[in-house]
Amino acid sequence: MPTADPGPTPTVAQPFPTTDSSFSFPPLQHHDEGDSEAVEDEEKEQVRRAALEFMVSLSEARPVMVRRVEGWTSAIVRACLEGMAEMPEDTLEAWLETDLIDRAQPADDVTDESYPLVYDQALDRLSIALGGKEVLPPAFQHIPSMLASYDWRQRHAGLMAIAAIAEGTSKVMQVELGKVVDLVTPMFKDTHPRVRYAAWASSEIIQENHHKQLFSALIPTLEAQEHRVHAHAAAALINFCEGVEHDTLVPYLDPIVERLLKMLNVIAEDGKQEKSYCQEQAITSLAMVADASEATFAKVAEFMKTCRSMLTLCTEHQKLRVKAMECAGLIAIAVGRDIFRPDSRALISALINIQNSPVDPSDTMLATYLIATWAKICQALGTEFEPYLPVVMPPLLNAASAKADVSIYDEGEASCEREGWETISMDGQIVGIRTSTIDEKCQAFDTLVIYCSILGSRFGPYLTQSLELTLPALQFYFHEGVREAACRLIPLLLSCGKNSGTLTPQMVSASLRQIIQCLRMEADPSFVASLYRSMVDSLLVVGMGALTPELAEGVLEATKSQLTTLADKRKVRSTRPVSSDLADDQEELALLEEMEDFALEDMEKFLRLLDLQHPLLIAVASVRDLGVSGQWESEDDGGSER
Repeated sequence: MPTADPGPTPTVAQPFPTTDSSFSFPPLQHHDEGDSEAVEDEEKEQVRRAALEFMVSLSEARPVMVRRVEGWTSAIVRACLEGMAEMPEDTLEAWLETDLIDRAQPADDVTDESYPLVYDQALDRLSIALGGKEVLPPAFQHIPSMLASYDWRQRHAGLMAIAAIAEGTSKVMQVELGKVVDLVTPMFKDTHPRVRYAAWASSEIIQENHHKQLFSALIPTLEAQEHRVHAHAAAALINFCEGVEHDTLVPYLDPIVERLLKMLNVIAEDGKQEKSYCQEQAITSLAMVADASEATFAKVAEFMKTCRSMLTLCTEHQKLRVKAMECAGLIAIAVGRDIFRPDSRALISALINIQNSPVDPSDTMLATYLIATWAKICQALGTEFEPYLPVVMPPLLNAASAKADVSIYDEGEASCEREGWETISMDGQIVGIRTSTIDEKCQAFDTLVIYCSILGSRFGPYLTQSLELTLPALQFYFHEGVREAACRLIPLLLSCGKNSGTLTPQMVSASLRQIIQCLRMEADPSFVASLYRSMVDSLLVVGMGALTPELAEGVLEATKSQLTTLADKRKVRSTRPVSSDLADDQEELALLEEMEDFALEDMEKFLRLLDLQHPLLIAVASVRDLGVSGQWESEDDGGSER
């Protein structure tokens, strides 16, 4: 008698259902039961995330429509909250020992690969798309119970959820902010380090009227045993310093600064070696505290001593050393000349030693930060900085004269990114540029602007060299920052030369001629505006008599050419139909027209300087009236949701 169940029925697709005798390609992989469950769980998770992405994307694209769907928002919020709590239980030790020295944000939890970031980001996107009235009720239906859970992962997820929705729901959340603060504040003393860490991620919502609860939690956390926790507290301190008034901060300054200075010690009081990323964060936070406290920053001498020690000893930690430079300069500016003066000589001596030391080729940050720190010290000392010009100017002029390190790529090579290089399209070619060189050049020109504006006639000995570098820099197309700095620098140099008696007619003529030459060729309306500002400021310094008939004719011809170009562009835009296909481009085009309006405004100021009734003023007004962005805005106001 046959059995009741003879087994699987053979089919065309599977003629041998119970044996391995059939041929299949690729070969079937055999999994044990545990592997099969893992594969099945992974597939379910992929489907779950795909469904979440679909729902969030639809919410972003059709917010009005999905608000009408009952249960839509609550389903997404609950899914995100559940996903954010799905973290491995036994990852604490690895999380605590993670070295964040190369991370852009030392206090950022996304560096933890076990953290389900996709759900965090989805909740953030949903709150921005739908707003607080739609997202807050379902979120806070679950968050209080999550914060009261015995499971640290639930508490962590609840706090991170508050941080995720803070941006999109801030206006509505302000109404109930006191209740939110009452929920968050106890979590600063949680037994689990990752929960305390998450509490700081959610603390940005606390504003000035809750500073007492905030600082009472923050100050002890700066001494937390876990490196990542006290580093995160130091990072959060930056936001608080920006968000409170000076008088509010003063009572807390001494304990905050005292603890941040302790974090700068290589060996902490408990014998543990401090992490480099913690020291970097501490020194950045100190600079922000000093900026917020201004002259009431009382521990300048102690900090400068620590800073000089770091400049000398931290040669292996390149990022920490340049952070120390930057912080010293910021504190010097914040406290002012009189308070900084007693410590200035020792700091300047340390910087001179670094400048004269052999250069490490791998340290691409040092030169740029050193130039920037000298500029900050000049801002702090004012005219008292003049004796140090012979020390700082030679390397500064050398950096300003640097040529761009450029490579021309084929199409295939352009797709391969090289570290430290950027690619741009220029004249139909793909050009690669070494960023460290041009960033240093830009910093050098910004520093020349600072020196010249602060020192005035005292900068006279360097006028000729600076002007020879500045005029060609107007056409340094590889970096807009260099060109903008050159525009600002020309009138400052002319003023310096006039007041020091070193200015010659040839310098004036060459400067005006170079500006006019750039106006003839420039296609970027933003830089056209800068060129006209530079021309006006220069003429106000040297007088209208410097604009010879030849130069006047040249600048008027360039102005007519610019007006024609702008008019043609606006006419072309006005003929394009406003449809849904163009909606994505409208914001970009509106910004472009705004830049053109700035150019027209500065052009008008120049023409009025020549003649209050100049005939070209009518042309400027006519071109301005050709703008179409206002028409788009009015049509959008009357339109419906896409």
